[in-house]
Amino acid sequence: MTTLSITGGQVLLPDGTVTRADVLVDQDSGEILETGADLEGDATLDAADSLVTPGFVNGHCHVAMTLLRGAADDKPLDAWLQEDIWPVEAELTPEDVRAGAELGILEMIKGGVTAFSDMYFHVPEIATAVEKAGVRAVLGHTAITIGKDEADARADMEESLAVATDLDGAADGRISTTFQPHSLTTVGEEYLREYVPRAREVGLPIHFHANETTNEVDPIVEEHGVRPLEYARDVGLLEAEDFVAHGVHVDGTEIDLLSETGASVIHCPASNMKLASGMAPVQRLREAGVTVGLGTDGAASNNDLSLLDEGRDAAMIGKLAAEDASAVPADAVVEMLTQGSADAMGLPVGRLEAGAPADLAVIDLERPHLTPAHDLVSHLVYAAAASDVRHTVCDGQVLMRDREVTTLEEDAVLERASEAATQLFERAEG
Repeated sequence: MTTLSITGGQVLLPDGTVTRADVLVDQDSGEILETGADLEGDATLDAADSLVTPGFVNGHCHVAMTLLRGAADDKPLDAWLQEDIWPVEAELTPEDVRAGAELGILEMIKGGVTAFSDMYFHVPEIATAVEKAGVRAVLGHTAITIGKDEADARADMEESLAVATDLDGAADGRISTTFQPHSLTTVGEEYLREYVPRAREVGLPIHFHANETTNEVDPIVEEHGVRPLEYARDVGLLEAEDFVAHGVHVDGTEIDLLSETGASVIHCPASNMKLASGMAPVQRLREAGVTVGLGTDGAASNNDLSLLDEGRDAAMIGKLAAEDASAVPADAVVEMLTQGSADAMGLPVGRLEAGAPADLAVIDLERPHLTPAHDLVSHLVYAAAASDVRHTVCDGQVLMRDREVTTLEEDAVLERASEAATQLFERAEG
């Protein structure tokens, strides 16, 4: 057994308290052995003047969309997708997706993110990037049927099933998968009724967009006479292992339905604000017992993949939505960006305790904006930034030490992504 001791820091425990302790990790099994005083390992990671936290968990993103960062801003969702995003995505190659995925994963490692859930295309390329980088991921191919003939629509749904089946357990178990109908308005009812049961037969969780904007709510109400999540339940969605992205425009009936079924919601506040989609009722969801995680969405609508930024946004917009300064407090946000997203995604991470996977972030507290240290949980939500992350550990392996990523060559990743983005937009414009 090879051990790693993370020494000299303060540790954020599952109950939200902070204590001075070392963390001892079994690097062979990738598990935390214990927390306590003076724990010696075969190797050491210095956490002096730092806060050791669970690795952050990004519950919803489109990682390869880093190539589209800053290319289309200041538009509502429908126009943004149809006029700017989908025409460029039609030109994506597998090589582009690999380059964009490596860039996004590099950014997330540097921000203390050790696991993410992704919805995109050319998924084997994303899986290759995940394996190389050393992070965890829940991956899937996103299927869309609108605007396609029956053969192409079925092929897309079949690919979503096949990718989820083939990649589950890849990267030494660090990759798990979901079946992914894009949304309730972009996948036809006949395909949902046929393919959702097939996903259930092979035990796949389902991840989809829902209630992001009123334009995703009104058509379903008009056509089916029920709210979107009632419709989702009718076509076989909303099992306990399922999780929806956004959930901005959910009403009381839908909140109760989420609570009853055990399905989870991934809140993406920055994207929802930028696209003027609305403010999710996070406080009401949590009070109803719904598991809520945090996601960045894609870098084209955020425009970064910092989960710490997302946490601050979640706290702020949560208070506005509830018209209550005590709503969505700091401790709730920390839970959302660790345990909440992990539980939604079906991962056993997000907790810093013996027996848990050794997925950790170490935050440098020796910063002007983190001084004085009255309340480190408050600082983590309201003041800390991705650039404050000093070390990142996943599955017991050090992915970043003193801001140097060990599994990816940063300069090469930046160069490949820049070249890929330039060529992609040249093709799209042509």
